[in-house]
Amino acid sequence: MSASPCFQPGLKPDPQQDKDRPRILLVVGDGAEVLDTMVPLYRLGEDFQVLIAAPEKRTYHLVIHELADGWDITEERPGYRLAADVAFRDVRTEDYVGLVLPGGRAPEYLRYDEHLIRITREFFGQAKPVASICHGIEILGAADVIRGRAVATIPKCRFDAEVCGATYAQEPMVRAGNLICARGKKDLAPWMRQFVQMIQEYLARTKSGGDSR
Repeated sequence: MSASPCFQPGLKPDPQQDKDRPRILLVVGDGAEVLDTMVPLYRLGEDFQVLIAAPEKRTYHLVIHELADGWDITEERPGYRLAADVAFRDVRTEDYVGLVLPGGRAPEYLRYDEHLIRITREFFGQAKPVASICHGIEILGAADVIRGRAVATIPKCRFDAEVCGATYAQEPMVRAGNLICARGKKDLAPWMRQFVQMIQEYLARTKSGGDSR
């Protein structure tokens, strides 16, 4: 199998070119789903500075998930490689206004990263906007921040949500406080629209000196 293509300079937004804009933290790891990752990277990059966070500051391998004939679960293929801008341990959540948790297989191991758990809990403690899609719910569950909330995710992650105290909603997308979560790639566009709106609302509240919650 041939190596997956690596993003070259000019294809990935350059954080140094928009360093004065509000920052969004986009979480990745090996096995993160391509669309769940790249759609937020480029959509949010229109208005904000998006930084890629991962366990280490290195290059990660994204994957493509597709529903194939004859498969009961998604078929996985190699996707792009994407370089992280910052390691989880070096993230200061006060420097960011939003957090994005893509799906794919990456959350299966990222949820055990103590630094990512800290990051996730701090975003909720500061009532900053958080967006999760597909398996991203596994990170939220591990951080114990969805207890008592209604959430959306893919059906095969229903157990992960409910065992962590959340209510599984059979909806394309659910907003609960500072959290917007969605099922999967078919819901990417409305999920991102809602998240951008949440960030704008958050920035308006903080700019006016009101309660950021």
